[in-house]
Amino acid sequence: MGKYEGDARRLLDLVGGTANIKAVTHCMTRMRFVLVDPKQTDEPAIEEIASVKGIFTQAGQFQVIIGNDVAEFYKDFTAISGIEGVSKDEAKAAAKSNQNVAQKIMGTLGEIFAPIIPALICGGLILGFRNVIGEINFFTDSGAFDLANGTKSLADISQFWAGTYSFLWLIGEAVFHMLPVGICWSITRKMGTTQILGIVLGLTLVSPQLLNGFSVASTPAKDIPVWDFGFAKVQMIGYQGQVIAAMMAAFVLVYLERFFRKHCPEVVSMIVVPLCSLLPAVVIAHTIVGPIGWKIGDWIASAVYAGLFSPVRVLFAAVFGLLYAPVVMTGLHHMTNAIDTQLVTQYGGTALWPMIALSNIAQGSAVVGMAFLQKKNERAQQVNVPALISCYLGVTEPALFGVNLKYRFPLICGMIGSASAAMISVGLGVEATSIGVGGLPGILSIKPQFWGVFLLAMLTAVVVPFVLTVAVGRRKLTAVDRFGKEPAVAAVAEPVAVSGTAVAPVAAPAPASEPTADQSAAPTELTAILDGTVIPIDQVPDDVFSKRIVGDGVAFEPTGTTVLAPADATVSVVMADTGHACGLKLANGLELLIHVGIDTVSMGGDGFQLHVKAGDTVRRGDPLITFDPTKIKAAGHPTTTMLIVTGEGGAENVTMHSGFTAIAGETPVITWK
Repeated sequence: MGKYEGDARRLLDLVGGTANIKAVTHCMTRMRFVLVDPKQTDEPAIEEIASVKGIFTQAGQFQVIIGNDVAEFYKDFTAISGIEGVSKDEAKAAAKSNQNVAQKIMGTLGEIFAPIIPALICGGLILGFRNVIGEINFFTDSGAFDLANGTKSLADISQFWAGTYSFLWLIGEAVFHMLPVGICWSITRKMGTTQILGIVLGLTLVSPQLLNGFSVASTPAKDIPVWDFGFAKVQMIGYQGQVIAAMMAAFVLVYLERFFRKHCPEVVSMIVVPLCSLLPAVVIAHTIVGPIGWKIGDWIASAVYAGLFSPVRVLFAAVFGLLYAPVVMTGLHHMTNAIDTQLVTQYGGTALWPMIALSNIAQGSAVVGMAFLQKKNERAQQVNVPALISCYLGVTEPALFGVNLKYRFPLICGMIGSASAAMISVGLGVEATSIGVGGLPGILSIKPQFWGVFLLAMLTAVVVPFVLTVAVGRRKLTAVDRFGKEPAVAAVAEPVAVSGTAVAPVAAPAPASEPTADQSAAPTELTAILDGTVIPIDQVPDDVFSKRIVGDGVAFEPTGTTVLAPADATVSVVMADTGHACGLKLANGLELLIHVGIDTVSMGGDGFQLHVKAGDTVRRGDPLITFDPTKIKAAGHPTTTMLIVTGEGGAENVTMHSGFTAIAGETPVITWK
């Protein structure tokens, strides 16, 4: 009988049996199910299984968090269920059958924009700074500072800042004018076709041979250059900043390449497929889909712009602010990236994105209200605190799914606060230079002349949801919700104040056995596994890690590329097929999980080299995993790497240290007694 056979059999029953499972696979910590009918699952009962640390649904997959032993659990599960496991890609493909057409389209849009959003955020911040030094008149003609009556900007009175203003446009132009290159590349990457052909197609849309797309409106029709083929003339117009046209052109290339790759003999495919795919795609792009995409993009942007600047714009803002959070929960919010980008390139700014940032802040503030109400519920706080931090930094899913949707009324209170803040933002004309960080730091992407108004809107998004959530929660939450499963005990065991700090009472520990000689000589610290910045685990953009579901730990924003053993240990488990994670066990029983990147299991091992196998003995500083950060980022994943304590063994008072730059193999990051 396998170690987890009983739990596996119980899980099989609670997910609806074998007939309800389309596919099952696992990653380093989770069982991943694609179910016929997700409604057949008994989620509360699944969470009560001893080996289950949590559950959630994402991208059509029902995921059950097991921890380091997931491979052993998976083996027992497949043995008792008789279901053959599938690859990660097969499971991901099967999961799409659980999504409707709109979800599939929006999911694809999200995957297309994910790799290029960092560039858009960076470009927006740079353009915002450029506007501060070159577009706002801080000074009078005499050079005196006078914001109210100024006639000259910083760039007007300083050659250094004038040069900086000019230089920064180099990056702004690359991000926003050359955007079709990034879009075409991202689509070919997402669809699994030749990425360099996508880059070349994008370059043909923004070639300097063409009339710049931003100059078309001001150029008389007779002066627009053309290609003259005798029987037809084609206007030589560039598609700088055009989103829809670039997407349509890229999909033409993708389907042409797929067609010719399928029907072309392998022996000549290297010659025939690129030529027969790229040449027609470029022709079609400039003659058919480009002009059509241009018109569609204009229509969408014009419609949204009209709503944002019409006489009923405040009503438009109220509806958008109210409904944006529910839209996020459906996945349909990915469309706003395309709309925002189109607004920026067409009108020089977007009033839509500030409302998105305010909605995120409002949902985070509702969680702050819940944290206030549940301050004596330790288990709830383990979810509330990481969720509100990530929400204020622009990642809303932990707050929405982990807290607000669970209790419902915080979600509604957040929606009301979002609508109120959106009305202020749109009513007073707030615009952003581009997409930014969708939370409190979002003000950095707001055009400087609107900072005061946006601060007022942010304050509204903080105060209104908090006050409403506290007021409603005091009536609706039960004692168990507020104080945990044993409120009576909580009332007796009040925290003790020590030098102004609340310290929760600690239960008396069980008697410990005398340490062995080996244990007493064992080290009491783990050193950094990578060069880079050490951050708290609750800042990791993945619920399983940030909520400490598999254990507490620290994370690294790496500058190095080789993961080193943090202590002498035995390799307990490895992801041999993907190479992105491994587990270690120290002599004192302390167990560790090392996981490189977020959701990098989907890369199938591309960009990873595993240097150890299960059962190996390693010394502190030995190489465990080497990874290619460029490939991880190109696949649209963060390189954030986690060091998690999944079991403390004989260690006591395990303490995590973060907020500094570490040297791999030298800097202590986790200590114990």
